[in-house]
Amino acid sequence: MKILIVDDDISSGAAVAEFIEEQLAYSIHLCHNGEEAYNALKNEDFQMVISDLRMPGLSGLDLLKKIKLLPNGPEIEVVIMTGFGDMESSIEALRGGAYDYLLKPVNIEELAILIERVAEKIQLKEENKDLKENIKQTVSHGKKEAERIQYYETTIREITSVGKIGVFSDVMRGVVRMAEQFHEDRSVPVLIEGETGTGKEVVARLVHFGKSSDVTKPFISINCSAISPTLFESELFGYDEGAFTGASKEGKPGKLELAQGGTLFLDEIGEMPLDMQPKLLRVLQQREMYRVGGSKPIELDVRVIFATNRNLKEMVAEKTFRSDLYYRLNTGRLYIPPLRERKEAILSFSQIFLDQYSKKRNRKFRFISKDAKKILQDYEWPGNIRELKNTIERATLLFNDLELKTEHLRFLHADDNEFESGEQPIVLGRVVLPDDELRIEQLELEIVRKALKKFDDNKSKTAEYLGITRSALRSRMNKL
Repeated sequence: MKILIVDDDISSGAAVAEFIEEQLAYSIHLCHNGEEAYNALKNEDFQMVISDLRMPGLSGLDLLKKIKLLPNGPEIEVVIMTGFGDMESSIEALRGGAYDYLLKPVNIEELAILIERVAEKIQLKEENKDLKENIKQTVSHGKKEAERIQYYETTIREITSVGKIGVFSDVMRGVVRMAEQFHEDRSVPVLIEGETGTGKEVVARLVHFGKSSDVTKPFISINCSAISPTLFESELFGYDEGAFTGASKEGKPGKLELAQGGTLFLDEIGEMPLDMQPKLLRVLQQREMYRVGGSKPIELDVRVIFATNRNLKEMVAEKTFRSDLYYRLNTGRLYIPPLRERKEAILSFSQIFLDQYSKKRNRKFRFISKDAKKILQDYEWPGNIRELKNTIERATLLFNDLELKTEHLRFLHADDNEFESGEQPIVLGRVVLPDDELRIEQLELEIVRKALKKFDDNKSKTAEYLGITRSALRSRMNKL
């Protein structure tokens, strides 16, 4: 989004422009009078204008009227900055088509929230425009196809029992599309492959529920690695009365029976004991089963979904997984790539989790700083989305700020000693400055953090070491 700022107060306009450009990462053009701003609007495309109300020459109100007469004027969102005494003029501006107004001196938190609201509105308008165009182009394919286009283009999805998830890459849109196709045919076993933390159970639930929130059939989950091999058969198939010593007199249904009409999700299928695999294969082929100790077949109406973080093909070659079961499972295959291979999704997921946990813990977090974004994108995320989610949750648990900053993410480095072992001590007179930029406050907080660690959080020794008072130390610690 490109923003035009108009303010005859040079220092005030520059401060607003600097905050928006550096902290919110939007493109900025600054003008100091209405005439200059109007000429810029005629020559360049701006999506938003933030203008002072009282300016010599062309006032903010007059500029608003002229903006709305431009060919693209109705699409430009205008925010008026005004003093408390000009409330009547502010109301007139709103009636003239202004999006909102801000009281001077401008509160940066209110400014940031307002700009994000405008950005969201503009994005929704663009998505709506694209959607209408897509529907217009595909109207010949009928109403159902148009609904499918709208469905797949939606970024934020709601899945029953899971909540909102994000679909931020083409490869994940493909996974969602295939999951819906598998939802339509309950007879096809589905194998979901992917590293730990990529969201395999979320995709399994998507296969189960499809687009509907009205599915009431059971979704039964088993983690194959968490069940003792000796109990696996009775857990899966159940047992009849007297099947073994200690068996319940009434018998007990297994997970397959409990999933009748719905879905059985077998997580970590690569951990299933070898002697159980042919029995499972028979269930998939015959659509029936016997309880342990039972003599009557039980017909099954169960969709079976499998997930693994292991390479089953390699396990087949090593004879640790049956080939006939593998080829049966591979009928419906979904692969979820690790987060490091879809970097474009990292910041979107981060913002979703930041909003989620800020609301849950009543924190002020709204944005992610430019430096923090770089840390998040450069990190490899071996634990994938689960690790990213836990990272943001931990940051909101430990800190409370308007922005997520680099100091809030230092715990990503699991071994601080190893991370810091290659660093050189500060020697006065021989300090080497970085080439790009140096944030004094950030450097100061880093020094305080390391000094506290050096003295095992002893505040008196740390303050003495740094040559500051305990009160000054506390003030800096509050920013950590």
